[in-house]
Amino acid sequence: MRVIVQDGPFDFGAEAGAFSGAQHGQGAVVTFAGIVRDTEAGDLKAMEIEHYPGMTEKALATIAEEALARWSLGDVLVIHRHGRLAPGETIMMVATAAPHRADAFAAAEFLMDYLKSRAPFWKREITARGADWVAAREEDEAALSRW
Repeated sequence: MRVIVQDGPFDFGAEAGAFSGAQHGQGAVVTFAGIVRDTEAGDLKAMEIEHYPGMTEKALATIAEEALARWSLGDVLVIHRHGRLAPGETIMMVATAAPHRADAFAAAEFLMDYLKSRAPFWKREITARGADWVAAREEDEAALSRW
């Protein structure tokens, strides 16, 4: 299990390849990349992501450990960036490995839902209109109810 919180970019392809290549005896690898998307108005200049070092890594490790305990997984990788990101940049990555695809997919979805709604990151959108903190969305909160 690896949990990484960093301010710089990472190479999704290289990370996915290294993760997959290390999975001996597993039958499935699921990867997901989250990308900074533009606002509905199409005017996003940047997304600023803040966090508390130490606390954030501990929270992400706890949820990764929960995924390992709930599903038959061989490994988990979570990478999440902080700092200033432009539209189109990769903001996060989740990878899971399991003997069978159902566990790999379920665990990846669980981790993604947690990262979207409960991970201790604070996001602020910088647009031509100013800067606003991103509020929790009902559909993201509802997604957690299935776990």
